[in-house]
Amino acid sequence: MENFEAMYQQKLKTAEQAASVIKSGDWVDYGWAVTTPVAVDRALAKRIKELSDVRLRGGVVLWIPEVFKVDDPQSHVSWHTWHASGIGRKLIAEGLGFYMPMRYSELPRYYREMKNPTDVAILQVAPMDRHGYFNFGPSASHMQACIEKAKIVIVEVNKNMPRCLGGMGADVHISQVDMIVEGDNPNVAEVPSGAPTEVDKQVAKYIVEEIPNGACIQLGIGGMPNAVGASIAQSDLKDLGVHTEVYVDAFVDMTMAGKVNGRMKNIDRGRQTYSFAMGTKKLYDFLDNNPGCMSAPVDYTNDIRTIASLDNFVSINNAVDIDLFGQVNSESSGTRHISGAGGQLDFVLGAYLAKHGKSFICCSSTFTTKDGTLKSRILPTLQEGSIVTATRANVHYVVTEYGKVNLKGLSTWEKCEAIISVAHPDFRDELIAAAEKMKIWKKSNKKL
Repeated sequence: MENFEAMYQQKLKTAEQAASVIKSGDWVDYGWAVTTPVAVDRALAKRIKELSDVRLRGGVVLWIPEVFKVDDPQSHVSWHTWHASGIGRKLIAEGLGFYMPMRYSELPRYYREMKNPTDVAILQVAPMDRHGYFNFGPSASHMQACIEKAKIVIVEVNKNMPRCLGGMGADVHISQVDMIVEGDNPNVAEVPSGAPTEVDKQVAKYIVEEIPNGACIQLGIGGMPNAVGASIAQSDLKDLGVHTEVYVDAFVDMTMAGKVNGRMKNIDRGRQTYSFAMGTKKLYDFLDNNPGCMSAPVDYTNDIRTIASLDNFVSINNAVDIDLFGQVNSESSGTRHISGAGGQLDFVLGAYLAKHGKSFICCSSTFTTKDGTLKSRILPTLQEGSIVTATRANVHYVVTEYGKVNLKGLSTWEKCEAIISVAHPDFRDELIAAAEKMKIWKKSNKKL
């Protein structure tokens, strides 16, 4: 048996030594969500002005990397994100970054086939186990594929990183690692969920009515899907399963309330399957060494064929706005970038293909601008430049606080009528007028 501890000592480097391998023009992968590096990022920031055109690649970054805090970072470094958080949005808006459009389930394949291979991969990991493996923590996602193709692999060990069990794609062996950095062991970044609004609670009520015992649940990112999870935790539902892209606090609440056991799942029976996780310390403590949870690569969790194999699958995701044709935008406001496609289309398609499966796109009917103006999220057509995340042919249920409608199989006028029926009452007349101009409204339609 190899002496992994001796190998560990041979590969142990300072953060400065690790940062020194990065060259101008390099593509540098920066982990995913909570595994974004800290110590090596800080060391890189100290020498970033020596370099030019360093292209950092990552996603769902939860704090501003130190390399962007130097004077005039634009001359030296840029952020390329697979999915934008609030920080990522800000970097893009400031001209410091760009979004990389993707369907999340395809991301590992992108790495294995992409024309811009990773020069250096750096990510936080849990401490090495006795078999020589470093765990990816709550971010299995696409990390295995990224490391396979990276020219140099640097792991930044964090004793506070939870060890998230999986069985595939959740770890990297020391033999695949070039450098090991022992960081300052920062606490894992927390992403608390805001308290649900009354609108969130009403939307959740409509969705929970549609969930049968034994269903398998996916929740997207955001307050509304979390409100659904909270409602499930307080419901009479039982024998639920979990198969999701992102694991959030609501799943912990559902499990602790006795709603989740996974015994009805067709695959991964008894285990809660996810690609990455972010939330509060409660979530990280729950996932740590928990054999009831399964961290897995995104090309497994989000594969339409995997999702479709799970009976009674229920997918719940957010939208920015929806138009009268049933097109869903979940990633931009006009040309202003917000988040990304993520796995929404994967779950919209996979859930509908599943036996007795249902896909829900939910949003509040309105939002209020900074100047206090009330605006409808249901529009005649999407704003110019807005991105169609889920096409009109693929959307199943749409839910607002005014109700839920099943759009499958409807003609354009029926679909339009259904969508307007869940719009805010103050906007229905103008939506009807717009629908008439677009020739998708019949005189016999209900006067909503």
